[in-house]
Amino acid sequence: MVILVKQLILEQTVIYGVVLLICAIIIIFYLRKKKVDSTIIEKKVAIAKEEGLFEPVSLHPFIDLNTCIGSAACIADCPEKDILGVVNGKATVINTSQCIGHGACFHGCPVEAISLRIGTETRGIDLPHVNEFFETNSKGVYIAGELGGMGLIKNSVEQGQQAIENIVKSKKKSIPKVIDVGIIGAGPAGISATLAAKKHGLTSVTLEQDSLGGTVYTFPRQKIVMTSPMNLPLYGKVKLYNTSKDELLQLWKKVIDKHHIEITENTKVESINLLKDNTFKIITKYNEEYICNNILLAIGRRGSPRKLNISGEESTKVAYRLLEAERINNKKIIVVGGGDSAIETVLLLKDNNSVTLSYRKDTFSRLKSKNREKINEAIKNNSIKVMFNSNLTSIHQNHVLLNTIGNSKNETISNDLVYIFAGGELPTAFLQKTGVQISKRFGYIMKTHKKVS
Repeated sequence: MVILVKQLILEQTVIYGVVLLICAIIIIFYLRKKKVDSTIIEKKVAIAKEEGLFEPVSLHPFIDLNTCIGSAACIADCPEKDILGVVNGKATVINTSQCIGHGACFHGCPVEAISLRIGTETRGIDLPHVNEFFETNSKGVYIAGELGGMGLIKNSVEQGQQAIENIVKSKKKSIPKVIDVGIIGAGPAGISATLAAKKHGLTSVTLEQDSLGGTVYTFPRQKIVMTSPMNLPLYGKVKLYNTSKDELLQLWKKVIDKHHIEITENTKVESINLLKDNTFKIITKYNEEYICNNILLAIGRRGSPRKLNISGEESTKVAYRLLEAERINNKKIIVVGGGDSAIETVLLLKDNNSVTLSYRKDTFSRLKSKNREKINEAIKNNSIKVMFNSNLTSIHQNHVLLNTIGNSKNETISNDLVYIFAGGELPTAFLQKTGVQISKRFGYIMKTHKKVS
């Protein structure tokens, strides 16, 4: 009996020993993998810093390291690649400048260790003063979408709708023969606001300086613009994933046509003036006037395209956005710029045209990783020509003049079309003229709300 007990104890000891050994091996492998993964992320962060992608340029996640538990839920929920990673058990940002501000990481974090911020401690961002009801310091003037700091189509659509709902709740008395709300901009926020106004029985006018869709309209035809569902007024839940520009524009047109809503395109608003009765007069570049009880600004942050201010830039061969790339063939094209918009344009045109890219700096920075890979491959196989440290000096009917740093003479390049991507001018002056206060914000925490399940 004693022998059997001793044998049983020995067997149990062996079993426990094996179990402990297996646990130890698992822990060792886990810690080793964790260390390897951390080293990989640290290298990615170093590369991002070297390439100028670590510093955020817009809305971005800020991680409270004292709260973070390293669950990696934020990484799993982010539809973008290499925006976030985990180093030594704590989340960290990587290619922060490529964050598109959808807020999925914020909603995914189980311990609320992530806040969404705009600007950093050293680099401020100009932002209009907007309260939780989307109203500015100028009573009756509201802002929705990217202009207020929240990008992404879904966010803009939600804010456009919420702004209108707040206008309804404000109970500002309607005035006979005065439009309830003047909506400036027909991008995601403007379209959503227009539909919401119709839904709530408000009279409205929607003015867009370009075409329906705003910035979305300027994207390449097949560019993916939406990766999560959203609620669209008068339509309901939009259950589209990996949605292209064309699909989204067709959806908007379908809803707008169905409800007999009019969008006034190619009409730039020059000024908005407050009248004595607290209504607003909108004046367009064609001197058209609209009297409105409320104003909703959904004009985005880019404002108007920044021009080079060189001779010949007024030519019809010059454009600041690419439309219908598939229809452009056998042309000699100059693309000016070194950002993602310029690179994506070059990549779309290079197969059927002779394309030269002119960039004023000596290397690309802040490019999305896929764009960087594709443009480097295009340079390597000579499918495009890139001229770094160069500036366009004048544009002529059949050629352009281009100067490179260190050369005293301009180079003449045969040319049919010119695309300029020099960024956009922030509508700061327009906002200030309207009475909206603007401040430079450093590490400003955006007002967001956790989803309630």
